[in-house]
Amino acid sequence: RAWAGTPYLHQARARGAGCDCLGLIRGVWRDLYGAQPEAPPPYTPDWNERSFRSGGEPLLEASARWLTSIEAPAPGSVLVFRVVQDGPAKHCGIATGTERFIHAYAGRTVVESVFGGWWRRRLAASFDFPGVE
Repeated sequence: RAWAGTPYLHQARARGAGCDCLGLIRGVWRDLYGAQPEAPPPYTPDWNERSFRSGGEPLLEASARWLTSIEAPAPGSVLVFRVVQDGPAKHCGIATGTERFIHAYAGRTVVESVFGGWWRRRLAASFDFPGVE
């Protein structure tokens, strides 16, 4: 929650200065472990993207490489969303409880939102940070 209020800035990852949804996850990783395990490929800020332009699922694939896949999210879990049913997973956040999560998106800041039906239907995968309980 220390990231709440950080302005949205595409591909940024600096608490208080600017971040996007992936930048939030990368910033928390940096706080937990230090150096980033890999740099993300270029990506668009468009949640409504409907094609798999890169030929895969870069967000899900990177998440699976560095995070621990889980069945059910709990507080602290990384949530990865497929906002458009026929598009790639393009959004992520961190569960802050069973009914809430924190995330960043264009035109706003990092906010805590209700993890309700709309978001639950779009959840593509859940992960935990390794070694964090």
